[in-house]
Amino acid sequence: MPLQEYPFSQYYGWVQDRFGLTWQLILGNPEGDWRPTIVPCLLFGNVAQNRAREALQFYGRVFPDSRPGQLVPYTEPAGPAEVGSVMFGDIELAGVWFAAMDSGAPQPFTFNEAVSFMVKCEDQAEIDTLWEHLSSVPEAEACGWCKDQFGVSWQIVPAHFDELLSRPNAYQHMMGMKKLVIDDF
Repeated sequence: MPLQEYPFSQYYGWVQDRFGLTWQLILGNPEGDWRPTIVPCLLFGNVAQNRAREALQFYGRVFPDSRPGQLVPYTEPAGPAEVGSVMFGDIELAGVWFAAMDSGAPQPFTFNEAVSFMVKCEDQAEIDTLWEHLSSVPEAEACGWCKDQFGVSWQIVPAHFDELLSRPNAYQHMMGMKKLVIDDF
């Protein structure tokens, strides 16, 4: 089935696939900095409106080996987007490019657990550090999942998660955890 126009496509050039996922199709700059073909893009709308810049800066401090990319601010108000908020921005976090935008049209949705970002950590210290920075909603903590101050969901897991899950009773142990503790598997 071909991609379908997304209801807000007149604002963003989005299309929606048969699974209900939305895609933003943009042209790259062949003379500019390289970007991968697929880049996760976070749309800050609803309760997260006008927080994309704050989020990009925060994630840049939290993840090692990060570097900022482009930042294009709104120069005039656009719907709920304020002057100076992010029309388009991107950042490389630990080798992965992410984009972020403040919505220029009112949105009935915000972030939820339907999309999460898995971070594979080398040791318990890295899990603890990322959890400390990213977990801001205690009621959303379960089995290594947490939600940050912007409502974005993260899975903070050990790099050898597959091996841990193959241990006897690992699933039952994990179900009792909020932050994953390697020694408790």
